[in-house]
Amino acid sequence: MPRTGKNLHKRKDGRWEGRYIKAYSESGKAVYGYVYARTYRDAKDKLEQTRNRENEAPATEVPPECPELFEDVAKAWLESVKPRVKESTSVKYANLLESYVQPTIGPIPLNELTQERIEAQCLELLRTGGAKNTGLSTKTVSSVLSVIRTALDFAVRNGKAVVCDAKSVKITQTAKELHILTKNEQEKLSEYLCANLTPVNLGILTCLCTGLRIGEICALRWEDISLSEQTIHVCRTMQRIQDLGSKERKTKVTVTTPKSPRSIRIIPIPDDLVKLMKIQPTFSVGYFLTGDEVGYIEPRTMQNRFKRVLRECGVPSVNFHCLRHTFATNCIGLGVDVKTLSEILGHASVNITMNRYVHPSMGLKKENMGRISIPFVVK
Repeated sequence: MPRTGKNLHKRKDGRWEGRYIKAYSESGKAVYGYVYARTYRDAKDKLEQTRNRENEAPATEVPPECPELFEDVAKAWLESVKPRVKESTSVKYANLLESYVQPTIGPIPLNELTQERIEAQCLELLRTGGAKNTGLSTKTVSSVLSVIRTALDFAVRNGKAVVCDAKSVKITQTAKELHILTKNEQEKLSEYLCANLTPVNLGILTCLCTGLRIGEICALRWEDISLSEQTIHVCRTMQRIQDLGSKERKTKVTVTTPKSPRSIRIIPIPDDLVKLMKIQPTFSVGYFLTGDEVGYIEPRTMQNRFKRVLRECGVPSVNFHCLRHTFATNCIGLGVDVKTLSEILGHASVNITMNRYVHPSMGLKKENMGRISIPFVVK
């Protein structure tokens, strides 16, 4: 039986071959050298002499490779998606990574990032995350988790060794309570807006009657409105985002297409709102809120104007988005079908509309339950 060991083996030609590591490639792979002899002992002696001469380590010792960190993969993923998403989306991803991912799990080697570590990070963000250390919302933490998952998917697609893809990590989101203006508050607000019909106040009233988002009303132009056909073409939105490419300014205002393809839509204008639009100064071009071709009112300013209007008409302070919720709730109460409402609101799917706004009242529940009868009950 031929003897082997210490990287020695007998070849088919009868000679003995010894193998040793003489160098490493840039990727860390071993580059081998070989010695040959007629006998096992000669090959063994020759191999030991070569190792001593070359000052090589034993063949079983391999220099440790530098592990790839999750933060490096996450940065590579972010660069790969930038050309395919909106600037506002890439800024959001960058902020989530910088604030909630890179400081904690970023330095962890990719092959050590386990489900337990990811779960622990999510729980920590829920408990003590945020600038005030009071915990982040479940929606924000879900966004953080989504970024982590997508970066890990990117790693897998590029042949990286991943221990956990984070798909088994779950965040239970709690539905936020919708703030709706009461009938009395709507009457107060509408009366004030009609009595003080400035372009901004008309914009507030338009959102109450059509469900437009604040970014959509700020970006709306008179060219998008057809008073003859009584329609609004929603095809752009305005928002203020971080300007990551500038050292002089921190943020900038952008006007882009809406958040999803479904948000590009045509909304019929109610008759009463058309009448109010027609008595405005004759604008045919420019921004709806200013009548100016270039000058606009950005969402942050519009929110402040709205707060001032609420104070002046005696309505408790609410967020501008409350107008959209109020419009949708009014539509449900009037019997507007969910598919129509979903298209007017520009939701990505009917399910969003159903889950957010379609909640039967207790009176309707009682009415439906009253229809249930027990068979054979004596009347």
